Amino acid sequence: MGQDNSYRALWRTPHLPALLASMALTRMAARMFSLTLVLFVLARYASPSLAGWLVFAAVAPGLLLSPICGAILDRVGPTVAVRLDLFASGLFTGLLAVTSWLGLADPVLLFTLVILYSMTSPLGASGIRALLPRMVPSDTLDRANALDTAIWAVVDVLGAAIAGLCVAWLGPETTIVIVAVVYAGAALCLWQVPRLPSLNTVSTSLLRQAFEGMAIVARQPTLRGLAISYSLYQVTWGVLVVVIPVVAAKYFMAQDAESAAGFLWAAAGITGGLGALVAGHLRANGRERAIMMTGMIVSALAAWPIAAEFGLTGLVIGLVILDALAGPIDVALLTLRQRRTDPRQFGRVLSISMSLNVAGYPIGSALAGMVISGSLSAAFILAGAASLLAAVATVFIPRESELPANA
Repeated sequence: MGQDNSYRALWRTPHLPALLASMALTRMAARMFSLTLVLFVLARYASPSLAGWLVFAAVAPGLLLSPICGAILDRVGPTVAVRLDLFASGLFTGLLAVTSWLGLADPVLLFTLVILYSMTSPLGASGIRALLPRMVPSDTLDRANALDTAIWAVVDVLGAAIAGLCVAWLGPETTIVIVAVVYAGAALCLWQVPRLPSLNTVSTSLLRQAFEGMAIVARQPTLRGLAISYSLYQVTWGVLVVVIPVVAAKYFMAQDAESAAGFLWAAAGITGGLGALVAGHLRANGRERAIMMTGMIVSALAAWPIAAEFGLTGLVIGLVILDALAGPIDVALLTLRQRRTDPRQFGRVLSISMSLNVAGYPIGSALAGMVISGSLSAAFILAGAASLLAAVATVFIPRESELPANA
């Protein structure tokens, strides 16, 4: 096998290891925060509904502000945008822990800090995704996306397990402080990445650029199709992030529930990284729709009935299947979106389209918070139905032959 086609050769790309390290730490911090937030609320308020709405608040405001964030990203460049997000995320997670220690963390203040935390998230998420295709050769983009997705899978293992153990041993406030420290580590890694300037030289107003970004995404058939399909798929994961801690409390003693929730995610995530790395060698170009559709159909079955109706063993098997398939689905999504996006519009297009793609996650969390008190099985059915609808919605993603000339 030629070395040019290997992950080892890709790893030698200048500054790429520093970017991937920052990416890994950023995502680990976000993963730890989402699970710690749920465990914190369950421990303090014993309210799955409140936990679901706080997860919603940690994501939804950023989605609404994504057009503005995308315009900012196009103006300042991706490196500066990610740095801004890392600073804000570390600051507001730290404040959340401090206010809790001081006894001030009532639900209103919790929602305020979580919303502030969410507002800059599109800068970091889309900024990293805008950096990656500018730093690697175009013929290695699928493998770069596979590394990107594999890192996410590893973070699912480590982030969930570390968060569960830290909450069990040190308490939620200390765990949130650890999250802030991880964000600081990500910022240090990113300082080793050169500041890449914006490719966009348009001098229009920030608001006009934001509206232009929304118009570009609305007109682009691929981005529209991905927004419909992948946002439905993300409903599944939004449901599961709330359901898994509740299921852990059902099967394990109260003092073990936090660490059990982390290990349940870890058991699933072990296969996620392998699935992503294998997906990097699939040469998905032209077959993205088929990969996404197949993965989503099997994911629906993994969520229900496998994870829901076969006890703890079924739950672990279902999560493993879901994570293993997430890799190919994500690599197909990333490669297709990058191939069909003008690099000069990466900031706005990626910020808006990524936010639309993950819009289902907070919706799933909020719905799970309302449904789960009545029936755990109903929550799993909701997760499975969302993935099935996502598979059906892949028909809205055009084939290469169906694209208009300017798509």
